[in-house]
Amino acid sequence: MRRGKEPPGGVTDGRGRPSSKTAFRARHRYNVVVPSHTVRQVASADFPTRWGQFRIFGFQGEFGDSHKEEAVALVMGDVRSAPPLVRIHSQCLTGDVFGSLRCDCRQQLEMALSMIAGQGAGVLIYEQQEGRGIGLMAKLQAYELQDSGLDTVEANERLGFKADQREFAMPAEILKALGVSKVRLLSNNPDKVAALERGGIEVVERVPCEVKPSGYAEDYLKTKKEKLGHLFTSR
Repeated sequence: MRRGKEPPGGVTDGRGRPSSKTAFRARHRYNVVVPSHTVRQVASADFPTRWGQFRIFGFQGEFGDSHKEEAVALVMGDVRSAPPLVRIHSQCLTGDVFGSLRCDCRQQLEMALSMIAGQGAGVLIYEQQEGRGIGLMAKLQAYELQDSGLDTVEANERLGFKADQREFAMPAEILKALGVSKVRLLSNNPDKVAALERGGIEVVERVPCEVKPSGYAEDYLKTKKEKLGHLFTSR
């Protein structure tokens, strides 16, 4: 399986994790401090889709004293006998549901489900982290700021948020609950690799999740590469 184009610093461990300054950022953006937590499965059901037959699992998590999360996992086939293909997808109402061309989220979601179905096994974890964790209304405010000339990172920061507010402790715990300890991670984001490994999940391979974007998303993807360290083979 091919991997994304790595930054000039190179990769030192063959898992898609860049070295030098980018590696420092990747080691420290997510899950720097993971508070005491409890993650439990609350539901599971058969889940037929146009990509094939999945099983959907519902999870609830409590982190620290007040932070609560919910997420679902779509699971197809045997995910325990070999490292499965795994996609961690953050909720994007504007893209996933309404088909917004400002981002590539819906295309990535559909690509992930198609690739999992093509291999007959895999896991897609869908987290409620709209707008890189800032929430739907703040995301729309960020859109408004972008319309006036700010990029996606500048807009989040203007609103008082970090460039990326997300954490990925819950996906690691969900994978453990599913009996998965090693994965092939479908992602362009090396920070997710580092976050999963800090959470106790071994990433044996980073698999690119690249789609052909619309012209509306060009600046957005350029910012993700230049300011958030995402890896692209074609940019």
